Order: sequence, then C-alpha cells, then structure tokens
Amino acid sequence: MAATSPQHTSPEKFYIEACDDGVDAVLAIDRVSNEMTLTGKKDVPPSANTRPICGIMGTVRLVAGMYLIVITKKRNVGSLLGHAVWKAVDFDIISYKKTVLHLTENQMQDNKTFLSMINNVLTTDGFYFCTDYDLTHTLQRLANVSHDFQEMSLLERADQRFVWNGSLLREFLAQPELHKFAIPVVHGFIVMKPCRVNGKIFEWILISRRSCFRAGVRYYVRGIDSEGHAANFVETEQIVLYNGGRASFVQTRGSMPFFWSQRPNLKYKPKPLISKNTNHMDGFQRHFDSQVLIYGKQTILNLINQKGSEKPLEQAFAKMVSGMENSMIKYVAFDFHKECSGMRWDRLNILVDNVAETQDEYSYFMVDTAGKVLSQQKGTFRSNCMDCLDRTNVIQSMLARCSIQSQLQVGSPPEPCYLFFCFSALAWADNANACAKQYAGTGALKTDFTRTGKRTQMGLVMDGVNSAIRYYKNNFSDGFRQDSIDLFLGNYAVDETDGPTPLRIQKDWKFLTLPIIMVVAFSMCIICLLMAGDTWTETLAYVLFWGAAAAVTAAVIVFNGRDFVDAPKLVQKEKMD
Repeated sequence: MAATSPQHTSPEKFYIEACDDGVDAVLAIDRVSNEMTLTGKKDVPPSANTRPICGIMGTVRLVAGMYLIVITKKRNVGSLLGHAVWKAVDFDIISYKKTVLHLTENQMQDNKTFLSMINNVLTTDGFYFCTDYDLTHTLQRLANVSHDFQEMSLLERADQRFVWNGSLLREFLAQPELHKFAIPVVHGFIVMKPCRVNGKIFEWILISRRSCFRAGVRYYVRGIDSEGHAANFVETEQIVLYNGGRASFVQTRGSMPFFWSQRPNLKYKPKPLISKNTNHMDGFQRHFDSQVLIYGKQTILNLINQKGSEKPLEQAFAKMVSGMENSMIKYVAFDFHKECSGMRWDRLNILVDNVAETQDEYSYFMVDTAGKVLSQQKGTFRSNCMDCLDRTNVIQSMLARCSIQSQLQVGSPPEPCYLFFCFSALAWADNANACAKQYAGTGALKTDFTRTGKRTQMGLVMDGVNSAIRYYKNNFSDGFRQDSIDLFLGNYAVDETDGPTPLRIQKDWKFLTLPIIMVVAFSMCIICLLMAGDTWTETLAYVLFWGAAAAVTAAVIVFNGRDFVDAPKLVQKEKMD
C-alpha cells in the first residue's frame, strides 16, 4: 500500500483497499471464520462504515477472539533514496467480535489486561515503516542481493530480526497474494537531517533497528538465549547521501553474549549473576558466528567497570573470546567510569585512538554518483556496557563522527564544528534517548556530553532524576512491560478457554502485609515526635519502638526484595533465569 487506504467495516467483514494505482484488490477479513481472502471493490457493501488507515500492523488472538491492529496516523520522517519513510504515531485495535458478552467476568478482566498490554507496546515511541523500501536491511546488504531477492515482497525479504510485527503478520505470510497488504514495521529510531559542508548540502541519516529476538526490558532480559540472540541488540546505521552518491557506516550493540542475569530486588543496583549450570560457549559461539556472517570482522568494545560487581562479567567475557581463538574477533576492554572519573571525558579519545587503525581497516560502504561501489565495510564495532545504553551511545557517536569525517574527505574537507553540532546535538543524543526509553523506561544518561562534547553539572542533575525514575520503573512497573512485549511478539499465546491464566496468580501475603506494617510504624514514629509525651524518656521510648518496628519491617522487605517487585507473569523461560 503506497498511501492511506480506505478501511470498510460491515457486521460480517473488514474490507481494506490497496491504494496502488490501478489496483482493484481488496483484502476481506471474515469476522466469524477469521478467513482472509482477496476480493474487488465492487464487493464492498455500500452500507459499510468507511475510514482511512495508514497500514496494517497485523492480527492478534486474545481471550475475546481475534483483533485487527491498524495504523491510523503517521508522520513523514523524510525520504530515503526517493522512498518516503513514515513514523507510526497512532493505532487502533479492532475486535472481530461485535460484543464480549459471551465472556465470563474473569475472561473479560483478562481480555482487558491483554488489550492494555498490546496498547502499552504500541504507545512506546519508535515504530517506523516504508511501503516501497526495505528498512530492515543496511545499504550494503541491499547492494549485494540477487535479482530474485529484489523481486520478493517486503514481507518475505525483510530481516526478521528487525520486523517487530512479524508475529502479528503470520496469517499474511502464509498467503503470498496478501503480502501487498502487510507492512514490516521496525522499532528503534530514525532521523534524517540536511547538513551543509563547504557550501554543499548532504543528507545525513541515522537508523537504529532494535532486534525483536530476546527483546524486553532492562533487568528482566540480559545476556543471550540458547540461539545466541543477545538482549537489547541494536543495529545502528549512519548514512550520508550527496548528489546521487551514498555512504554507510554500521555499528551494533548488545548485551554481553553469555548467560547472566540481574533480576530487580529493590536494591538500587542488583548484583549481576553468571549462570553456573549452563554451557556458555554454545550460545556465545552461535552469537559471534552470526555476527561474523552478517557483518564480517568484529571488534568488541566492552565498557563495563573492571572492579566491583561488574568485574566477573568482564573477566568471563574476555576468557570466552580468548577461548574461541577466532582471528575475526578482537576484544577491547575499556573501563569507562574509571577512565572518565573526575569529569575527564577527554580521556575517551584514548579508546578512539586505540581503535583508529581498526576503524580504517573496517572502512565503510560507499557508492559514487555513477553507482560504482568504491568501498565495502569489512567489519563492525560491537559495543556494550551493562545496559548497552548510556556509555555505549557515547562511544558509538564518537566512532560515527570519525567515520563521517573520513567519508566527507573523499569529496571535500568537512567543517568539523558545524558537522559535530549537526549530528551530535540533534541526532545521536535523540537516538540515545529513544533506545533508553524503549529498554530502560527513561531517557538516556550522559546525553549532555553527546550533545555538547562536555559534561555539565546540569547534566549530572538530569542523570540523577532519570536514575531515580529508572529505579521506580525497573522495580514496580517493568514486569507488566515485559509481559506486554512478550504478548506482542508472540512469545506468549493467549488461550481462549476459561482456564486460569498467569494473570490471576495471587501475591504472597507478605506483599500487602509488610508494607502496611512499615507505613503504620513509620507514621507512628513521626506522630510520637510531633506529639511529645509527658517526659522525654517516654517520647524517646515510643520513637525508638516504632522506629525499630519500621526499620525491621523495611529490612525484611529488602531481604525478600524479589517478592515485592513487579515481576513478569506470562513467560517464565530462560530469559527469566
């Protein structure tokens, strides 16, 4: 579908028109049998309600039956090689069934919760699509495909790692004649900015594609799964377009690719744990086999602390890389926090200088105005910190700056000051915020450095605010967010029977009793301070008693922290170990 499509709704069927010029095809979805067929515009009943939609996200089965998810509003992000790129900004979830009166009270409540989960994902900013261009592949991958690949539909040829509505489009995938109605949607961040360099106008584009494999939220999804898929894996491509020529530089980020976890437990920074009962090398090998196959040589930039609770993770990562004995993979450890302590952010250049020769070797993808390939990118930097957010984004932005300066020097020398402002201030910090909100629930930390090249006191204050918000969300709302993602991606399938669902699991008695005791005890302590007794000894005795009661209860709550956080209910698989 190339533009907004009319959607017609009758009591029996949904009818969705294809808006390609000269195409009479209409998708008909039977609201009773769930069957999807092709028909013509003449078969649309005149009495059907009609409204415009921007595309189909797919279908999902909930307790009440099937639902159709459509994009109702979109915003133009820009044009990529002549193809309009859109951001999906509003959605609608339409029930096949005309009523939910056939459900029991428990089923109605479960269905309402599942609907709110789907909405929770849809309202997470960052869904993008293009109706006539494949956003899931890099420029270099698209330049090296066969003619047969180019003839395939967008749905068939899409890189499934980045198709976030892949599970929702399963019914369409099984029927090739319906592929024209199915739009692969990516999740992440896309920005397109014009840049002026030496009087010449360049189009500067940044695309971050989040993987839907092992997707989830900060503390509930770490490490890898048995297939080698890493948590919070993001492929980021920086593109420069000028006068018909184009250049691309690709980097990746992802959780440390072995089996480890860091479950929330009310502590500010839960201790990470490496699994002791798992063969790490199998998944580790699969992950890097895939990385090398797709991207070529790998340089790992591990930015975590080399002391404290993060030290065992760094040691394990280094040991596994050494154990692979693969000349295609290079490991670089850089203690970001230690090196930059005391606001010495200029020391990041130590790392950039250290990998400069490798970056020159890896190069970038470039095509001249005549369509001739001048260079191919031969490898990528795979960066990580604990979350693969804040520290990672800072380093990625610096490597991208080096790459773009090199690319522009092929034609004419750049203007570093303006260029740095253009791509650092307006794009990389926004990219950091987008990736952080999608994984951790708040904007990124350290974006003042990404925006200005300097660390500021106000930036430190904002980092403190975001850290506090992250703490609350990670402990008290991320379980619901994780369930929402698992439902949306098809990791959990809803059963239409009236049996008990995981949503009805009751909390242990401690969950309600102990917080009430703590609040009452703390309140009594304050009251005793404000309403002093006849003697100070009497007041002190009351304050000590209630204060001790509040402190002991708080200690019990923290000790049993995992019982008090908002934990996922739907999927209890290896990702939750």
